[in-house]
Amino acid sequence: MKKQLILSLALLVVLFSFAQKKELKSLEKAVKNSNYAEAKKLVGQLESMTSAMDSKSKAKYYLTKGKAFFANGAGSNEDVMMAVKSLGNIENATPEVTELKSLIENDLLVKANDFYKSEKFNEASQNFHNLYELVPEDQSYLYYAAASAVNVGEPGYTTALNYYTKLKDLGYTGIRTEYFAVNKATGEEERMPNVKQRDLFVKTGTYIKPTERKTKSVVADITKNIALIYMSQGENEKALAAFKDARENNPDDTSLLLSEANLHFKLGDKQKYSKLVEEAVKKDPNNVDLLYNLGVISAEAGDKAKAKEYYNKVIKLDPKYVNALTNMSALILSEEANIITEMNGLGSSASDDKRYDELKESRKDLYKSALPYLEKVLQIKEDENVAKTLMNIYSAVGFNEKFKAIKAKYKL
Repeated sequence: MKKQLILSLALLVVLFSFAQKKELKSLEKAVKNSNYAEAKKLVGQLESMTSAMDSKSKAKYYLTKGKAFFANGAGSNEDVMMAVKSLGNIENATPEVTELKSLIENDLLVKANDFYKSEKFNEASQNFHNLYELVPEDQSYLYYAAASAVNVGEPGYTTALNYYTKLKDLGYTGIRTEYFAVNKATGEEERMPNVKQRDLFVKTGTYIKPTERKTKSVVADITKNIALIYMSQGENEKALAAFKDARENNPDDTSLLLSEANLHFKLGDKQKYSKLVEEAVKKDPNNVDLLYNLGVISAEAGDKAKAKEYYNKVIKLDPKYVNALTNMSALILSEEANIITEMNGLGSSASDDKRYDELKESRKDLYKSALPYLEKVLQIKEDENVAKTLMNIYSAVGFNEKFKAIKAKYKL
């Protein structure tokens, strides 16, 4: 009985092995004929047989499965992910496996770049992440996946945070060597794909002056984005810890100081807010963008006097800084609300009538003080909304000639 049982089991193994080979041949044939729908069906049938396959059959199965789901570049994002995972199961890469990986990598890279250029950031992120799964030794793909996801907004922030955190844990710096040489015909320096190609061109004499340079580290960028994402998600404690880490990596980044200062303000720590703002100004006292941002933050915090101070500094340094000019006029005009409120609350007594006339003149003076900023904006660039505001102010203060001129110019 034992011998009969052993013979029966041996027969089953032989039959099962024969079935594997038959199905594998059918799968290979379907892929060869570009019948990818049929190939994917056969993949499903073979899946349950993989545990019984020998190493050679497994490698062939996973390679052909990769081809079936990649579909020569026509596979969906999910299918390409499946192809990438299938190739990851192959322990010893053959030239055919390497060739397919290279084909998929080039295809994904073209798609990822095209999606990014057309601002389809979610699709770009998915394709860059597929690239990282395919070539995990190239961590730059994960970095590009994170950078793309950030542009999606929520839920892209969560995805980006996961990627940035992983990059930080991996110790990714983004520093790499780039190779250059001067084109002898044009005299222009060009970046080469790799050192071998550069040296080959130099050897042929078509290029001269070979050089190489290191790219900048992106560690500060990674830690900064981690902090900003935590802040946007209301994870305040994590955000503060991340800001500390980010500033250690990039102590001269004033935008980090401002972002952290803004968070402290939101949390009610005005002392820490003021300290960080002062620190930012000391680091870069003539940075008009920094001063402008401080003006915006001060205005949002309700400190109009401080906001005006910063905007005036910007305008002094750069008289054509349109946003500072616009915001300055808006701050001045915002004071009109208090005047109108008081005017509407007055009665009909003689003293109320007198106060009304005083407020009316104050309102005109307010309009006049905003005029130089708005007129400067219109000198720098044509803007119909600014023109309308100016026209209304000219009418209110009795500047009739200016009113007619601007109305005629903009056909308002």
